[in-house]
Amino acid sequence: MQPSQLTDGKLPLFVFPSNLTFYSDDQSSHKQILTVYNPYDSPLKFKVLCTAPRRYTVVDSEGTIRPRCCVDIVVRHIDININNEGVKDKFRIQVVEHGQKKVIGKKEIISVLLPKKERSVQPEENFQSLPSSTLLADRSQSLSSRPSRSENSGGPSLFVIITALVCIIALMLPQQGDIATRLPDYLHLSVPQKLIAAYILGLVTMVILHV
Repeated sequence: MQPSQLTDGKLPLFVFPSNLTFYSDDQSSHKQILTVYNPYDSPLKFKVLCTAPRRYTVVDSEGTIRPRCCVDIVVRHIDININNEGVKDKFRIQVVEHGQKKVIGKKEIISVLLPKKERSVQPEENFQSLPSSTLLADRSQSLSSRPSRSENSGGPSLFVIITALVCIIALMLPQQGDIATRLPDYLHLSVPQKLIAAYILGLVTMVILHV
């Protein structure tokens, strides 16, 4: 399906994350990234609008998304002060066909500045005496029979990585009806299937970024 086939201006637009949260006390949060996906076979031109443009700077607020690709849009909050805390602003990302002016799709993103970022409280450490060597020898056999636990590496799990790769491959596969390819018919995906792959890829991207 080509974007030009949608004449009602309701082209589904996939943007992740769905909202932006900045924190006054966390300087690392003052820069956020929006990812816009184009799972279609035609390039799309995008433009970023904002209800409070003086509070933000947007790197590359206009540009082109190639077919079956995505772009990262860097958003910086430049007006961090107590008067702006709790105020909700809106970003609107709208797309048009390359060489056209009519908006065929748009997505609104809520942005808010909060005073403090909630941080997990580490439990108080409680040191105790170690068992004697005799007790350790008596328990060595029972301990060795227990399955070992893999340590948390702090990175994304293998399942998350595999899921992301499968979604990327799905987006790169030809579309149903595309005859300019030698791949078998069962590898030709429909537009709904590609949209689902793009949606899942966005969720997986959020999981990887928050690991």
